[in-house]
Amino acid sequence: MAVELKVPPLGESITEAVVGKWNKKKGDAVSADEPLVVLETDKVTIDVPAPAAGAIATIAFNEGDKVRVGDVLGTIEAGAGATATAPQTPAPAPVAAAPVAAAPSTASSAAADVRMTPTARKIVEENKLDVAQLKGSGTGGRITKEDALGQLNRPAEAPAQRAPAPAPAPSGPRPRADREERVKMTPLRRRVAERLVQAQSTAAILTTFNEVDMGAVMELRKQHQEKFLARHGVKLGFMSFFIRAAVEALKAFPQVNAEIDGDDVVFKHYYDIGVAVSGSRGLVVPVVRDADTLSMAELEKKVGDYGTRARSDKLTLAELQGGTFTITNGGIFGSMLSTPIINPPQTGILGMHNIVERPVARNGQVVIRPIMYLALSYDHRLIDGREAVQFLVRVKDCIEDPTRLLLEI
Repeated sequence: MAVELKVPPLGESITEAVVGKWNKKKGDAVSADEPLVVLETDKVTIDVPAPAAGAIATIAFNEGDKVRVGDVLGTIEAGAGATATAPQTPAPAPVAAAPVAAAPSTASSAAADVRMTPTARKIVEENKLDVAQLKGSGTGGRITKEDALGQLNRPAEAPAQRAPAPAPAPSGPRPRADREERVKMTPLRRRVAERLVQAQSTAAILTTFNEVDMGAVMELRKQHQEKFLARHGVKLGFMSFFIRAAVEALKAFPQVNAEIDGDDVVFKHYYDIGVAVSGSRGLVVPVVRDADTLSMAELEKKVGDYGTRARSDKLTLAELQGGTFTITNGGIFGSMLSTPIINPPQTGILGMHNIVERPVARNGQVVIRPIMYLALSYDHRLIDGREAVQFLVRVKDCIEDPTRLLLEI
């Protein structure tokens, strides 16, 4: 009995997706609930499991095709099991080498072992070209369309004919199609692009900068890291300090935690902090709900869990929605300074960067301190420069004196 494999509900306001990858091919045996196909939306990646055990009978959509909720991706022959797989054709017995006149008939099999672009492979197989005569000009010696066409259009030379002198290199721009690869943007990348353009075109984005001495936080982590790890099962990182510092600053300057809705300003009296993490397909921003109510250990566990599941595409749509303020840490990739773009409809985003030992003045003396540059991008329609600067100073003060986080001062 054939069982249909359908596109499941994808989440609120999401009606279509792109087939990202089939984990099985037609005829393969599958078990119930085994992930068969990956669907990519503009927000999350979804694994569609097998509704029953059996073997894949049909595949209706290929990788890259768009599908909508309820579409039938394929069918499974329930209960067929491994017997439904296509029988393996035994390898042919070795035969003597074919005569030269019959060499073109082996082009397809020889071509299968040679690296070439799909277009080049089609030309080789249709025209039965001798792959031994092809020299790849693509990356890593890959045979390109131009290589195949050049061999196809090359006239046969007499055995005794001397090879002509190489033509002079063209003086104008040379074609670079053999060094280019065209791929479709993923739904997530398209959505990110749309939101970045939206933010730039609808908000008056400015960025203010400051620097923070990380010495106190680094010393605190060094002093208590072993006990913190033993008690809570997670390391004490930097992100929990910055989330707590951002919450304190948001309480002092509530317009940074607000949003513009038409002619109204919506002030949020809760603190859902988005934390940008790098996933397998790009940057995603899961949200730490009610961050002001969580302990340092709970914050570290939540952020660590988000990072792990982002790399394996296991974040849910609900975890990526909402958020009143965002923190992004380009420092983990080595960034010294950047101007982050706000995540609409939010009005602010805090950018962290790498920590570098720099000479600074302390009490009339030049000393070496671990310094991080901070950036706050904000929507100037709602937030004035004075509030933005004071917000960043409040974050700086909390990080340079972590006891403020405990005393909430």
